[in-house]
Amino acid sequence: MLPGSSQAFPPPIGEAAAHSRLLRDRIAAAIIAAGGAIPFREFMRMALYEPGLGYYAAGAAKFGAGGDFITAPEISPLYGRCLARQVAQVLKALGGGDVLEFGAGGGRLAVDVLRALAGSSAPPARYCILEVSPDLRARQRELIRAELPGHHGRVIWLDRLPAAFTGVVLANEVLDAMPVTMFRKQEHGCAEMHVICEDGNLRWQAKEAAPDSEPALTLAMLERECGVFAAGYTSEYNPWLAGWWRALGDCVRRGLVLIADYGYPRREYYHPQRARGTLLCHYRHHAHDDPFLHVGLQDITASVDFTAVAEAAHSAGFTVAGYSTQAHFLLSLGLLECFEAAVRAHPDHAPLLSQQVQKLTLPGEMGERFKVLAATKDLDLSLRGYTVFNALERL
Repeated sequence: MLPGSSQAFPPPIGEAAAHSRLLRDRIAAAIIAAGGAIPFREFMRMALYEPGLGYYAAGAAKFGAGGDFITAPEISPLYGRCLARQVAQVLKALGGGDVLEFGAGGGRLAVDVLRALAGSSAPPARYCILEVSPDLRARQRELIRAELPGHHGRVIWLDRLPAAFTGVVLANEVLDAMPVTMFRKQEHGCAEMHVICEDGNLRWQAKEAAPDSEPALTLAMLERECGVFAAGYTSEYNPWLAGWWRALGDCVRRGLVLIADYGYPRREYYHPQRARGTLLCHYRHHAHDDPFLHVGLQDITASVDFTAVAEAAHSAGFTVAGYSTQAHFLLSLGLLECFEAAVRAHPDHAPLLSQQVQKLTLPGEMGERFKVLAATKDLDLSLRGYTVFNALERL
């Protein structure tokens, strides 16, 4: 997701402000019911996914110029066209199959991938979308009907993973929105960060973690691998990764899981100089680090530890086959060729398309900050997206 400017945030008004107060009151009630504090991961879950109120469960615009952030598929259709080439290679090798997209946002990636695959030698039998937000499901249906009326019957929406799946799983900016556990290194031991409510305001509270607790054991593991942190070092980890991959392992029979997100290998993620963690919030294209601001109206994310992703994938029975920057991944898939074809078709779009390519690939934009990890199962194939650069050794 792309940070916004540092100007003063536009305050919510009217229904938006009332919506935020209602969710804040529900979180405050949960804090009281829990005895005065809840773990940050529970606050983040409620802020993002509380039914009817959470950021991803309610109806406000989230994606694109009118929302809070812009994802790669919304920057340019070239992103989906390139991704479709990787999907097509795998489906052809499998002799057919489906595509399953986690959290399809506004539906732009689904439209671009389906459009590009329509003329391929192995189009997907179905394009499945696993989406928790009723509002986003409605927006996805509307976009697909409007732009791909002939393919709407091929798209299905799921409430849970299928019992068996063969094909390609896409997770574009999904892992960064999973609730995280926040921890802090103490002079002696470890604290887990909680959330309390004082005078109607949500605030941080550090609570000592038992030596055998998950936060303390995770901190000990990280210090063994990354070096000892100074007292006060604060960061986070995703406690749901192992379970997410186990569910995929039970579901996927053959195919590819493709993870695209922003993050780092473990030693870069937990660098001593990154002493405040990676938590980041997005509100109307403004990026900041206060998760308690306009609760329910802003996105809350954390970068992805791609080493942890690879370990969890391996434990679930997958082979980690590729890891690269977004720039190298897209260039491997023929981004420049797609750009040239688009310019030939619409010469007047050349300046805009050039800007889009720069946003997708330049180091100062999305090119290096975003990574793409590939995990395969029962698939012996040299993946096209990693022909230019494969950095598995960095994991």
